Amino acid sequence: MSGAQTSNSANSRLPELTVYAVNGIVPVVDPSTFVHPTAVLIGDVIVGPNCFIGPNASLRGDFGRIVVGAGVNIQDSCCVHGSCNDTIVGDDAHIGHGAVIHACELKRNVLIGINSTIMDLAEIGESAIVTANAFVKIGDKVAPRTLVGGIPAKFIKELSEQDLVKKVNGTSVYHQLVGRCHETMTACEPLAAEEPGRQRMTFAESGLYTGVE
Repeated sequence: MSGAQTSNSANSRLPELTVYAVNGIVPVVDPSTFVHPTAVLIGDVIVGPNCFIGPNASLRGDFGRIVVGAGVNIQDSCCVHGSCNDTIVGDDAHIGHGAVIHACELKRNVLIGINSTIMDLAEIGESAIVTANAFVKIGDKVAPRTLVGGIPAKFIKELSEQDLVKKVNGTSVYHQLVGRCHETMTACEPLAAEEPGRQRMTFAESGLYTGVE
């Protein structure tokens, strides 16, 4: 079955999305969510409001259902896939570049580090953090508000209030990015050379965008 062209939310400056139905089941994307045009959504995928789905991310719901909660960011080149089990990504989850999320459950406010792998039937507890390059085994349970890492992933420490504030701040940067992409991202041709007095984006200490100067 060929891909179906769908609106790229409110941003007419970008190519339309291409999504794929499988067995008559079509992906669902809340209009407030930003999905980069190079991302791929297939089959039984349900993406909630105010999410960011980054370039080359793949959400493939051709076996189990994939449910992505509100305010989630799934960054560049992530792979989200299921087996006979649903894959659940809780509200405000933060999934770093290149991570693999496979037939597991991520509770609210988790952070999955860059290039980590979370395997079938694993459960990442609320506000837990998995370090970059970690491997969470089939069926493992990560306790809420803990840090785990390694291959296989093991307990490192309980997270402090300061750790959790940093996580929330990092995710809020992506919440803001959703609006920035809807409002300003444009398909364009590159310049042949850097222009004189080239502007740069500016950011607060928190990482939030503040403007161009």
